[in-house]
Amino acid sequence: MTVKVAVIYYSATGTVHALAQAVAEGATSAGAEVRLRRVAELAPDSAIAENPQWQRHTAAATAIGLASIDDLAWADAFAFGTPTRFGAPAAQLKQFIDQTGGLWREGKLADKPVTAFTSAFNRHGGSEATILSLGNVFYHWGALIVPPGYTDPAVYAAGGNPYGTSFVTGPTGDGPDGPALEAARYQGRRLAQITIRLRAGSRITGVAAGVDNAHSTRSPKASQTA
Repeated sequence: MTVKVAVIYYSATGTVHALAQAVAEGATSAGAEVRLRRVAELAPDSAIAENPQWQRHTAAATAIGLASIDDLAWADAFAFGTPTRFGAPAAQLKQFIDQTGGLWREGKLADKPVTAFTSAFNRHGGSEATILSLGNVFYHWGALIVPPGYTDPAVYAAGGNPYGTSFVTGPTGDGPDGPALEAARYQGRRLAQITIRLRAGSRITGVAAGVDNAHSTRSPKASQTA
């Protein structure tokens, strides 16, 4: 069975971009069809120009297509990546997520597996808090959170974060090392494998009940306002 996985991320200097590529590779290796998409940059050119790494990556990232809400509707599962910003997701990714109200109301984000990954400058710079913060979004969607947990040696080798792959860049700003990339590949592979199992079981259940396992019959009763 082929499943569709959307890997959607924001990266300023390229670290999360590299992790996202590894997650996509892992999902692909498990047989998934993958869309790797970056969210739009919101920072002004003047801010980007002050950081050579940010400027270089912004120019190079144009090779990756921009994420759209249609990518979420298309996907059977999601992986979200972001650098940590004071223990929370970057504004660029949050702005994209804030556009999902329509899909949420239609129930098109519910029951879909989702996972998250991140990077931070400092070892205690908020990596776990950032992933847990994204979890609040996934709870509202009714999505099924798929963490790496302690389910593979790759997780331990990369620092042992059970919530999602994370990497500490440090003052050198180096990109993710081999263990972090392998942990990200494992996380993408696990997401795809879990999604395949869930969809196979769901299809069998639907056939047995004589119904189509679609989300069209489920719609949140409340509207999202603010």
